[in-house]
Amino acid sequence: MIAAPPALRDNRNFRLLWAGEGISVLGSMTTTVVFPLIAVTEFDAGPFWMGLLAGAIWLPWLVLGLFAGAWVDRSDPRRVMMAADLAAAAAVGTVPLAWAIGMLTLPHLVLAALGVGCTAVFFRTAYTAFLPRVVADGDLERANARLFGTESAMQIGGPGVGGLLVQVLSAAYAVVLDVVGYLASFLCLARMRPEELGPSPDQPPRRPMVALVREGVSIVAGDRFLRYFALTGGASNFALTGYGALLVLFLVRDLGLEPGSVGLVMAVGAVGGLLGATVATRTTAWLGNAGALRWLQVLGGSPAILIGLARPGLGAALVGVGSVLVGMGVVGANVVRRSFQMRYVPAELLGRTTATSAVLNFGTMPLAGLVAGGLGTWIGVRETILLMAAMHAVCSLAVFVGPFRNGRELPGQPMERWTSGSTATARKSSVT
Repeated sequence: MIAAPPALRDNRNFRLLWAGEGISVLGSMTTTVVFPLIAVTEFDAGPFWMGLLAGAIWLPWLVLGLFAGAWVDRSDPRRVMMAADLAAAAAVGTVPLAWAIGMLTLPHLVLAALGVGCTAVFFRTAYTAFLPRVVADGDLERANARLFGTESAMQIGGPGVGGLLVQVLSAAYAVVLDVVGYLASFLCLARMRPEELGPSPDQPPRRPMVALVREGVSIVAGDRFLRYFALTGGASNFALTGYGALLVLFLVRDLGLEPGSVGLVMAVGAVGGLLGATVATRTTAWLGNAGALRWLQVLGGSPAILIGLARPGLGAALVGVGSVLVGMGVVGANVVRRSFQMRYVPAELLGRTTATSAVLNFGTMPLAGLVAGGLGTWIGVRETILLMAAMHAVCSLAVFVGPFRNGRELPGQPMERWTSGSTATARKSSVT
């Protein structure tokens, strides 16, 4: 254990985390295309099943999210992440195995997605709590930009690789790449040097899990910044997931694209995320983190409507253009927001506050998948995509009535530390 992690350029632990996450995300992005393609091409799934498949990934946040945060705060986050990687590899691995013996079904595919979603709850919560121990405080923006940028780069390659693998191999065998990614992430985490990590946060008192959960909820509900990010993130993610659940169906049936072209269109859209991660640090230096958040959120809003306006032929390019702009704004804003929250929230509370926010951010997603599936059946796929895109555009404008509608910077120091049973409020900020 050291007083502070080494600088980013000399940080072996960060390089391992970065590499493992990149390989894992490449596999996961392949699966985001392959699972829906299996459902559409092998089982002729309609809007309802496509919505159910999308919802299964996010449903565990509603059920497990709050307790995962409390668990992470009193556990070793690195070990939690390693266990989650192994469990995810096992869940995804059942798909090619079942296909090989002729027993793969559509409900099995949904259950596999549900299993991956359960592991993601623990991995993502632990990941946010772990990163401030891996890198120094002054390196958080650059570290988050590299991680988000790599994730976006893998989103560029993953769908394209997934679409091509489906054409070369059977769809079910294409998800083996995801299994390899989870195992690579596990090995990278295992090779880290614990003695080069920053100091461990204070462990919460040994109290009932429900009490720890309640404390995390109270902190997020009582702080205007955390509350704003949780509520607007939930509404925006509802809209993004809603049209995302029907996107493959829209591209295949409405625009007439082949699997390889579907992967290519989705990969082109991920370029925006890479650009957003690249410009986030410079935008923050130019406008301050509050100013950067305002304009990045606006950039990532209205262009979503272009996706629903796409037509067969050259008009399909609108999907790529809209996705590039949305990805740039959303990912850029996420880099700034995550770096702020890692500084603002005391380390011993990061697991619970992250999980509480994530329940609202991600907990709306399973409902979004079901609603989108129902609306797609009732009013049409294109019309549903346009409706969800318009909702996301409206959410992005909430930044001009939020707690950082004015000013250049968000609070630069941690909120007051909450103690057991405390009703203390967050430190007041000059940003209004």
